[in-house]
Amino acid sequence: MIKFFRQIRYDLMKQNKTRKYFKYAIGEIILVVIGILIALQINNWNEKRKERAQEQDLLVQLQSEFNSNLKQLDEKITIRRNMYNSSLKLLHYIDNPVGIHNDSILKHLVQTTLSPTFDPISTDFIGTGRIQLLQNNRLKELLTRWSSEIVAVTEEEIQWLDYSQKHYTPFLLEHTSLRNVLNSYWENNTTDAFNLDKGKTIQVNLKKSKTEFDESKVIHNPKLEDHMAFCASLAIIGNSQSTSLRQRIVEILELIGQDLKPTDD
Repeated sequence: MIKFFRQIRYDLMKQNKTRKYFKYAIGEIILVVIGILIALQINNWNEKRKERAQEQDLLVQLQSEFNSNLKQLDEKITIRRNMYNSSLKLLHYIDNPVGIHNDSILKHLVQTTLSPTFDPISTDFIGTGRIQLLQNNRLKELLTRWSSEIVAVTEEEIQWLDYSQKHYTPFLLEHTSLRNVLNSYWENNTTDAFNLDKGKTIQVNLKKSKTEFDESKVIHNPKLEDHMAFCASLAIIGNSQSTSLRQRIVEILELIGQDLKPTDD
């Protein structure tokens, strides 16, 4: 093709048709430029198509991760709600210590010994720059803030875990039967919330201690109400933060759903 154009130019010059030669040369230049622009446009289109495909892959990954995060967060919210309710029940026993059964005390003590921790899946799509593949600015904003918002929840969890290990657990070891507390732990299937395989039960029968131990005495210990007040406060604050974080997750999943193209079966 190039030889063909060159031959035309040569014939025009040979025939001394300068004006026609320049017109033809300009036309040829325009055709070349148009060809280059078309090639660039096709290349840009291919790059955009690749980016959109990569965006869809990222959206699928994010959808899976945040569905898992939502499920885990809901489980932790339930655990903290039980901690809060049991703390209030034990405070009620402290204020009204008549006719309280040891089994009921143990059941609620077990709930207050839990230390739920939210450990979400967190892929470094920001550090790797993959977040720039997303076209939705609101989704990018929420994902950028995600790591810092997790801190609001985990701060309360860390505070309770530290307090429980240093103060509350030693108190229970001193004033209750740990065997009886753990036996109630297993009897009430408290471990279900922590099992990776939901619905799986672990059978452990420690049985109660044969040593005479009256758990109702712990109700009369003035330190218990301090521990319960602290437990209830951190549980409700943690759930308040978790509820806000849950709203963020729901919004993220909604935005992902809007941008995610349906796959063909």
